[in-house]
Amino acid sequence: MTPEDLSSFPGHETLEDIYCVSFVRALSPEEVLRRFGVEEDTMEEVAFDELFERSTETMRDDAAGFIGAAKVGDWTLVVEPGGWQLAVDSGIYTPVSRGTELVSVCRHDYASDTFAYIVDGTPAVWFDPALPNARSGSDPDRLVDKMREVGLDPDHDSDGAEIDHPLERSFALASGITGLAFSSDILDLPFLGAETLED
Repeated sequence: MTPEDLSSFPGHETLEDIYCVSFVRALSPEEVLRRFGVEEDTMEEVAFDELFERSTETMRDDAAGFIGAAKVGDWTLVVEPGGWQLAVDSGIYTPVSRGTELVSVCRHDYASDTFAYIVDGTPAVWFDPALPNARSGSDPDRLVDKMREVGLDPDHDSDGAEIDHPLERSFALASGITGLAFSSDILDLPFLGAETLED
């Protein structure tokens, strides 16, 4: 897959330098938000472009203060503006993915980016998209064919050339797993938003 074939998740510019976009199979947006841990009395329908503003207003310590979820096919899309928890926080991804599967792409300009494929509470494949050879998880080779298809070489030489467009390739990998096409129509979905719980 060439760079010309790649596109970032629609609306990523709005989400700026830290965000997590995840997909949870066969759970409703309401159930995903409850499992994530939100103030349930703050649940309300919001537009995509409201998510970042609302999260900024209620920002937790280095985590999203307001998140949104929307139904897309058999998956629920979850957007954490300014957040990273569904990709790396076991206290969040374990309950959310229990009995199902979770695909997550996280951008974090002040730490490292993350691709996570989590099944029934356990990371099956987890890696930094810039270092796809350094995978961890219970089944780190599970996605190697799909990784090669999108240009995330599972045998990448860390001392060689850098992976170009690693986040775009991560979203292409997520699309290959979920079967979802990430078109601009996603931005028109009604999102169920809610404030996250304080630690």
